Amino acid sequence: MVFDSVHFDLQPYAGFAMDSYVRRTHCSWEDASWQSLLVQRFHHVPVVESMELPAAADLHLILPVAGRAMLETRVDGRWQRRTWAPGQLELAVPDRSVLRRYRADGPMRSVQVHIPRGTVERTAAQLGIREVDYESMAASVATGDPLLVEAVRAVGSAEEAGDLYAEASAAFLAVHLLTRHSRAPGRRAPAREDARVRAAIAFMRERLAEPLTLADVADEVHLSVFHLVRVFRRATGQTPHRYLTQLRVEEAKRLLRETGFTVARIAPLCGFADSGALSTAFLRHTGVRPSAYRNS
Repeated sequence: MVFDSVHFDLQPYAGFAMDSYVRRTHCSWEDASWQSLLVQRFHHVPVVESMELPAAADLHLILPVAGRAMLETRVDGRWQRRTWAPGQLELAVPDRSVLRRYRADGPMRSVQVHIPRGTVERTAAQLGIREVDYESMAASVATGDPLLVEAVRAVGSAEEAGDLYAEASAAFLAVHLLTRHSRAPGRRAPAREDARVRAAIAFMRERLAEPLTLADVADEVHLSVFHLVRVFRRATGQTPHRYLTQLRVEEAKRLLRETGFTVARIAPLCGFADSGALSTAFLRHTGVRPSAYRNS
């Protein structure tokens, strides 16, 4: 994992027992002679009892592309849970080491992108952002960004040799992260309630397949159910229940497009009690039934 580069901060990975946790199947530096962006593809072991990820300065995007697991990550003395599932993009907070453990239900694969810290901070200066709040950026990415997910997929599968593609991709990713997931200069900091709405959405995404109640979501973000509904509707224009159903329907659409699973198998993966419940919600949100959507 340690490469000789003036652009990246990879020294913290010296001594990291990578082979114990992953098998690398692609490295953009070795396979395409990239220097401005590091893109790797990994196969992960299905069970990890304890893995300490080092504190590197660069931005590290992790996109699961196969497998499901409930990850537990220890940060600042507390264990936090999130779902590993295809499309659930994560931004690791720079300069922060974490301890992680998980147990997957099958093979796990990921695309991982490292953007040089210098690229991001030079871009921030051009945008007039004096200081980047990377923790808030990571929290914002966790709420979902389909364009960023597809961009990571694209660079993860690119085979263009030479650094021009890598340099342009790094610039795009930096600009997008800073404009979409970072506060612009002079903009008022998000209200505490808005931050809790973002946390509620992230929690919904993480527990999409579980039987969530409004009380579960409210407890997670330390609000009463009444207060959660009020601030959530003000921020999103929807109730938490409708928003959660919409997230589940979007996941069902993805599985219908990308897998050959039956509707009966897809339903519990998306948090629906059975295929009938999925079909009813799908029709209400899209205007067509799952079978018609798949055939189209």
